[in-house]
Amino acid sequence: MDSATLIEKTELPYIMDSLVQFFMVTRTDGEGLITYTNQNFLVTSNWTPKRIIGKSFWQMFSEDEEKQAQAHAIWNFITNGKPWFGTAEKTSRNGEPYFVKMMAIPTMNEEGSLESAMFLELDITADVELQEKLEQIAFIDFETGLMSRHKLETMVNENIAENKHFSFVYIAIDHYYTLKDLQSYDSESIFIQEFTNRLKRFFQGDPIARIGVGQFVVLTSFGEWFVQGFLPFLKEQPIYINHQSLPLSISGGIVRYPEDQQSYTHLIKAALATTKTIREQGGGRISSLSVESHKDLNRRSIIDKKMLTALDHRNLQVVYQPQLDIATGKVHVYEALVRWEDEELGQISPDELIPIAEENGLIHAIGAYVIEEAANLAVKLTTEKPDISISVNTSVREFSNSSQMREKLSTILEQTMCPPEKIQLEITEKFAFQAEQEKAIVNEMKALQETGIQFILDDFGTGYASFRYMQNLPISKVKIDKIFIQSLTTMPKTRQLVEGMILFGKSMGLYVIAEGVETEEQFETLKEMGVDAVQGYYIGVPMKETDI
Repeated sequence: MDSATLIEKTELPYIMDSLVQFFMVTRTDGEGLITYTNQNFLVTSNWTPKRIIGKSFWQMFSEDEEKQAQAHAIWNFITNGKPWFGTAEKTSRNGEPYFVKMMAIPTMNEEGSLESAMFLELDITADVELQEKLEQIAFIDFETGLMSRHKLETMVNENIAENKHFSFVYIAIDHYYTLKDLQSYDSESIFIQEFTNRLKRFFQGDPIARIGVGQFVVLTSFGEWFVQGFLPFLKEQPIYINHQSLPLSISGGIVRYPEDQQSYTHLIKAALATTKTIREQGGGRISSLSVESHKDLNRRSIIDKKMLTALDHRNLQVVYQPQLDIATGKVHVYEALVRWEDEELGQISPDELIPIAEENGLIHAIGAYVIEEAANLAVKLTTEKPDISISVNTSVREFSNSSQMREKLSTILEQTMCPPEKIQLEITEKFAFQAEQEKAIVNEMKALQETGIQFILDDFGTGYASFRYMQNLPISKVKIDKIFIQSLTTMPKTRQLVEGMILFGKSMGLYVIAEGVETEEQFETLKEMGVDAVQGYYIGVPMKETDI
């Protein structure tokens, strides 16, 4: 018997008992789904065994891009068979952050793939919170000596109060976590310090703040031409770690006060939006807020402010677009679409309205309003058109508390006396992907399906393209997204793709709908392909309840 086997057989139970006693312990399978947690973890995170088992490793972290990036970095490490050790910020069941020292230990199978993973954690929240309080008092970033986010906000507000003109320059290190994984702990600290030194040398005398792990803000009176000079400066002054030059790339957004935005909140939001756009285009540059982006942000801000009033005053309107069943040649379903006509903003489409409502938390109220209107219409049509159903778009945010969503639906249907089978709920592929990882949502969807409510997978083909949720979720219909229908008759490859999607849907026993049908040629082509139903301006435009 070798020494490894001896340790495994004689000392492992004692070691595991010690770990369970002093550490938070979590285990996942090879796909990242949680299979076990100990009592220490449950106490700290406020989860219960029933609710935590089956959730994914990523759901233990905030949805914030930075936190998800760290989760992905940890998972990539252990997927490659390497243990990971470091500090991580996680999220409790109540959405509250807590901090841990974490060791992630992978177990690989004979093929070299991840079979399971164990996470040992120590709660260091008290230490982190104490450090944050000290930093807040001193307004200093502990690691770099730069201003903290708190000091930055204070200084910006002081400049605004004194009506000083300045540029708010947001600078982010591209692919920071990839660079971090290439370094040791000491090297990471050196890297940040070296980058900070270059910021200080270039922006001499300008206030600089560190607002994230790899994110900085500079307040300068110089224009865009000067700020962009930081890029060639970095190339001339490369950062060396262990005698190797780092492949450093940065992206940034420049927003001016008062020309572009007039408050700290709007300045940082605009700078973030600009940087995000630059990164989506490949990154590696710093640019000012475009005129178009400036208009979009202002419009979003106004929509955000006016939305609650519009909802309270019932200024939102629900319109209904018909869906034609090919086999019968009749309309059996109308899709409920929320519209908002404002004197100042003009027409506000669902594509604009819904993302903002998800951000400000009004999506639940808007969703309830649309379902109530749809249910009322379905009841009114029962006598004249007994075979009509109404489909309603739903957001994953509405199912964030899935039992509450079921209760809300049940209450609305009961109050309006609407049979459940008259209502269909449309979910996106993003919703499906998240729901498939959240067992509670899947269970609630199945419970709703048992009452008679159908689920439709909307925007099919544009999202995560994971067919696993097609097996697990109670979906009875799929909608091929209009982006494919637009080029159906002009691009042979699109035609082949759509035909394949129809065949796939039918092979799964699903009812296949094509949306965005605008021409007779598109309609006839889809009909030949065997699609079950079509929706779009060729069939009918969205109309008021009184026009149906």
